[in-house]
Amino acid sequence: MQLIKQLQSFAESCPARPALLGEDSEFSYAALLTAVEHIAAELRAQNISVLGLYADNGPGWLLVDLACQAAGITLVPLPAFFSQQQLVHTINTSGMQALLTDNCERFTALDEVGQALAEIAGLALIETPATDPAALPPLTAKITFTSGSTGTPRGVCLSNETQFETAAALARQLESLHSQLHLCLLPLATLLENVAGAYTSWLLGGTVVAPGLARLGLSGSSGLDPAQLCRCIDDFQPHSLILLPQILKVLVEQIQHRGWQPPRSLRFVAVGGAKVAADLLLQARSLGLPVYEGYGLSECGSVVALNLPLADRPGAAGRPLPHCEITLRNREVMVRGPRYLGYLDGTGEDEEWLATGDLGEIDGDGYLHITGRKKNILISAFGRNISPEWIESEVLLEPVVMQCVVIGDARPHCAALIFPRPGADSEQVDRWLVAVNRKLPDYAQIRNWAALPAPLTFSDGLLTANGRPRRDLIAERYHESIENLYGGVPS
Repeated sequence: MQLIKQLQSFAESCPARPALLGEDSEFSYAALLTAVEHIAAELRAQNISVLGLYADNGPGWLLVDLACQAAGITLVPLPAFFSQQQLVHTINTSGMQALLTDNCERFTALDEVGQALAEIAGLALIETPATDPAALPPLTAKITFTSGSTGTPRGVCLSNETQFETAAALARQLESLHSQLHLCLLPLATLLENVAGAYTSWLLGGTVVAPGLARLGLSGSSGLDPAQLCRCIDDFQPHSLILLPQILKVLVEQIQHRGWQPPRSLRFVAVGGAKVAADLLLQARSLGLPVYEGYGLSECGSVVALNLPLADRPGAAGRPLPHCEITLRNREVMVRGPRYLGYLDGTGEDEEWLATGDLGEIDGDGYLHITGRKKNILISAFGRNISPEWIESEVLLEPVVMQCVVIGDARPHCAALIFPRPGADSEQVDRWLVAVNRKLPDYAQIRNWAALPAPLTFSDGLLTANGRPRRDLIAERYHESIENLYGGVPS
């Protein structure tokens, strides 16, 4: 409720200040609060305790999010890229009684949904009668789904307090930038955009711009129209953005090869979700994108470390935000501070320090360097420990490579599965890998590669929700290609 109280304060002190803009609607802080209170009353009248939300980006999504906080309702954001099977799993395990959506057709074929009950915030309220109410941890305000080790989405239960403390810590760090206009580029069902984008902007008294995903050039699980994305950024002239590494690569390519110029309005662009090569960050900055890498995880309410204009080390994930602490245990990154309440399946760590599963280093100035995933470490046939993310970040510097997965566990050398940029030929990839290998020690060099027949996507189960490769499933899917890279002799 702290966020609602802050919005109430702004509604009283500066009621006419713009708070939320869509493609065809806008809300001042006073109008935002009025709309939130109205939607909260409608939801209370439906006697809902757990509500799903499946909708395009836009003011309606954020209004419902805030209304659930005001009404004490647990919100379950449903990513648009979930498969039908994943939607069914989410509906069943969360125990939601209803969901709001702008795409009824997506749900009409599911046995788990019933009749339409009402229209709220321009969205259809559909009954989802839960067979068994979920036993949620006390104070669960939001269930954000992340990919589990088996590929089944795993529900992370978060309190309003954890989300607020993350946003408040970010707001304190960014206050001096006077960033007053944030453009939401990621789907709002993504916790990073939800908390670090919208909430943080409101705590700074700023304006959140939330156009539909089509206006941003985004479609499906991985479709992106780079020219449309750039046009949208030009149209709104934002002060801040949040990007995934692949989107950053696309923007750099648009500058280099299409002549796009980033708007001079940009003051801060955060990039996270996966490791970013220092050279790509420096290249982006030289081209007019004020990009800073951060690090976080859903279990901690999103961001826990971030580079800043006056505290910056390219190649590092930044220093810890003031609301948390970071240490290492056997090279694994451990975080202490606001955290999740548990997983929806009843599991979760009760220890003071949360084990992230990420490997890292902390330098003498307190900057966190992520070196890989604990379970992703490759051990070569010669006993060398190799982080595939390290090599992949170097390979992905060149736009000719859209996706790269490095392999080599129990093998004599490293190889890669690569999805080249459409139109690129194998010779271009070969030349780039020669250049990359010059920067790598011999045990980490990519000796050969195979082309992926199609991009890796979340919908086919080969990427996590935040774009990381699911290496075990990729190895299974492309077993024959991998064996051919090593002479067809199984390991």
